[in-house]
Amino acid sequence: MTELYAGIDIGSLTTKCTLIDPEGRIVAWDLRPTAPNASKAAQGTLTAVCAAAKIEQGDLSLLVSTGYGRNRLPFEAKSITEITCHAKGAARLVSGARTVIDIGGQDSKAIRIDELGKVGDFVMNDKCAAGTGRFLEVMARTLEVDLDQVGPLALEARSRIAVSSMCTVFAESEVVGLIANGHPTPDILAGICRSVADRVAAMAARIGVTPAVVMTGGVARNAGVVLALSEKLGHEVTPAPHAQLAGAYGAALFSMERNRSIND
Repeated sequence: MTELYAGIDIGSLTTKCTLIDPEGRIVAWDLRPTAPNASKAAQGTLTAVCAAAKIEQGDLSLLVSTGYGRNRLPFEAKSITEITCHAKGAARLVSGARTVIDIGGQDSKAIRIDELGKVGDFVMNDKCAAGTGRFLEVMARTLEVDLDQVGPLALEARSRIAVSSMCTVFAESEVVGLIANGHPTPDILAGICRSVADRVAAMAARIGVTPAVVMTGGVARNAGVVLALSEKLGHEVTPAPHAQLAGAYGAALFSMERNRSIND
């Protein structure tokens, strides 16, 4: 039987698990909400990917976990920080990656890496919802728009409307005012995407931005934010393949490396 390696990323909003083969290819993955029980979500993702690959959990000799809930597992695993795992995953997913922008549900990160995916420097925002997926979720709800439509609709904007409030509460009030003044939804959404890009770009500037710039996390699926961030940084931002799985994928790569070092 081909040896498979597992990585689990227990994020604030979603828990992800990947299984990879000895070539680093993803052979199975699962994603589900973390709430209300991170431990249960982690076990659920692992059970699901093992079932998809037709193996038993006991066939995996070493698991690696990452994310804010990486120590809340009902099984034994090696814990590695999400900064390290996202860097590792992004470097493998996108050749030539040197800057990783990760925008998750409740935090955002900018990471400078070398050609091997080793972290050179990083900066992180986990104190404020501005510049995170949560900020976009609140704005989408205010505009009565499905979250998955925020990016496509933002690309339809015909004018640039600034959403200047960085605080989520104040920004929500600002958006309500823009709606009342009759501004089109796409124009408002484009302003919201630029607001996120402004916050993240300012954060990334603290470590220096070097291409290729790769984006991971769920917000990488938002084309409006990707475009706004590319314009703000002055570099094309490339969403990583399987962007939402990047942390779990990096954890799986570490699992593979550590299994090999143990067996050598």
